Amino acid sequence: MHEATSAPSYVQRVSSTVDRWFPVPRLLLPFATGIDISDASIKWLTLKESAHGHEVAAYGNKPLATGVVVGGAIQDVEQLAHVLTSIKADLGGATAAHAALPEEAAYVFSMHVPSGSNRDQITQMIEFEFEGRIPIPPSAAVYDYNIIGRNDGEGDEISVTAFPNGLAENYAQSFELAGIELLSLEVEARSIGRAVASRENTEPITLLVDFGRARTGFAVLKRGIPIFTSTVDVGGDTILDALQRALSLSRDEAERFCNVEGLVARTDERSSGIETITRAAATLTTEVERHYHFWDTRRNDKGERVTPVARIILAGGSANLNGLPEYIAGHIHAPVELGNIWRHICDFDVYIPPIDRRTSLQFATAAGLALRTA
Repeated sequence: MHEATSAPSYVQRVSSTVDRWFPVPRLLLPFATGIDISDASIKWLTLKESAHGHEVAAYGNKPLATGVVVGGAIQDVEQLAHVLTSIKADLGGATAAHAALPEEAAYVFSMHVPSGSNRDQITQMIEFEFEGRIPIPPSAAVYDYNIIGRNDGEGDEISVTAFPNGLAENYAQSFELAGIELLSLEVEARSIGRAVASRENTEPITLLVDFGRARTGFAVLKRGIPIFTSTVDVGGDTILDALQRALSLSRDEAERFCNVEGLVARTDERSSGIETITRAAATLTTEVERHYHFWDTRRNDKGERVTPVARIILAGGSANLNGLPEYIAGHIHAPVELGNIWRHICDFDVYIPPIDRRTSLQFATAAGLALRTA
């Protein structure tokens, strides 16, 4: 990532390694893992090469105490560093990491630059766009870009991601204190997109819905790269809390009810639980529909659709709600599917990962980060 101001050495190192223009050859990079930090937990996934592709070398999920990370922003650097230190032995031999920054604090947009522009020229063009696109100056941000592809007559389309300096600094410092070399930082949607989508020209424009415990992240992906992100305060914990009250269930029982029965439950005696789930699904679907139709119907000066969204992909642990893809598809009339985080990792005909399909949705960000090394 580019940074316009002086900063501590660990921040400068991170800034120079995020989305490298000329990446260091893989053989020269340290063995790395993908680490996904949320308000509630740290998840990690480490890949190793095998004769038939990649295998999972290590994975795990460790809870975080309330208040250490809030809304994706680190509130207690030392405590997070302590937890990171405690998982070092469980990283499958990895000594370095790729990590994701929260979408809540990210500014993501797309723009066009003349074909053949070099990195310095593109950086200058991005800084010129800051005033109209981002409510912070370049001097207060770390930012970088990905090239999406070439548009005839319009130059190259790029995706720009920017974060406030302080947010990135806290992540960098936590890893520094934990003794884990931080190789890169990127927005969560970029990580998930790397796992569930591709960079091929034929890859359809996708609305990614990351249905988590506390919030849901939305991203529009073009060839796996986000051109827009947003978050809403709709999460799976709301459903679980309501189910526990309505049906007098334990937390595990409420989660099992969601995953096994969910929106297709038919037992009359559980009607209050079904109503609870349906209300939550309707709230989420309203948000999905709002994002989907806004982006799907956008048109340029010629009246042509700019971002025709061809599908919706669900990720995140709460996306396991039984019947959710069908429920959303029925209301929006668009293809909806659960994300496959193993798409670029392995072939099920020759290797079965140790994480089942349902649990894997929780590791979508970590898997995408791990693929940076793989």
